[in-house]
Amino acid sequence: MADSHAWTTDILGKPFEQLTLPLGQDAEGEVVATLVRSRPRGSALKPLADVDVLYVHGWSDYFFQTDLARFWNRLGARFHALDLRKYGRSIRPGQTPGYIASLDEYDADIAAALDAIRAHHRGPARRLVLMGHSTGGLTLSLWAARHPGEAAAVVLNSPWLELQTGAIGRQAIAPLVAARARFDPLGSHPIVDLGYYTRAQRELGTLPDSPEGWRPERGFPTHPGWLAAVMAGHARVAGGLGIDAQTLVMLSTGYTSPMQWSDAMVRTDSVLVVDDIARAATRLGPRVAIDRIPDAIHDIFLSAPDARGRAFARLSDWLQNGALA
Repeated sequence: MADSHAWTTDILGKPFEQLTLPLGQDAEGEVVATLVRSRPRGSALKPLADVDVLYVHGWSDYFFQTDLARFWNRLGARFHALDLRKYGRSIRPGQTPGYIASLDEYDADIAAALDAIRAHHRGPARRLVLMGHSTGGLTLSLWAARHPGEAAAVVLNSPWLELQTGAIGRQAIAPLVAARARFDPLGSHPIVDLGYYTRAQRELGTLPDSPEGWRPERGFPTHPGWLAAVMAGHARVAGGLGIDAQTLVMLSTGYTSPMQWSDAMVRTDSVLVVDDIARAATRLGPRVAIDRIPDAIHDIFLSAPDARGRAFARLSDWLQNGALA
């Protein structure tokens, strides 16, 4: 169990604190995850006073969305964000950023985070809400399916539930990707991120400067072993997960191809084909709500003010008048 006395002030400044979670060693050396938290003040009478939130970021990302944390704190919830191994605060020298051979390996990161969240708690049982963005949404969906009864609710912000080629394309290339992953897991892939999603966030003013290497303009390099792990996750979603918790999937109403810059990228998702994700979301479980947000980008909560405001209002309504009422 993590040492609760090792919390220190986070790079985001007060009230954010961080805790390093040791996860042992792998072929690239020391492996850690990092938990960031912000706690509400005077939350006893607030609607989500008995809720702990665990947020997981997407690919080539880390936690910096302070407005999201404040949203949960205003409702009384304790907010926690996990920088997974080899991402953001958890990257160590010599490591392959973001690399994983199976999304199930993140069970250790999540278990360590939950241990830290629950350390020394002696009061009534608290409810857990999982919140994941993009690849983090896929990771938490798979985890929730393998751990029934753990989460009271699951909130997915543009979760990466299907490959951009669609199900037919994924099934066609899966054997080739799996074969290469076996003999060349850390091989190189062509760079397909042209940096337009980052540009969209810069134009919107919702992306702060990041520490060196934490969030590259064109994303981390990708590798066959990692892609095979993600595609295996997609296949499991397509087969049906049966998540028992109430689940909210939030998506933009529109998609723009990322092959060349378009002004539409500041009001649409330019990373995932959102209609394919909406279809895949119906396979998550029996209690899924899908909410499409007009003019939202890939990270719904980094969209322009009107879209972001709608998203927060809809999430608040879902939490207080249904999922956690």
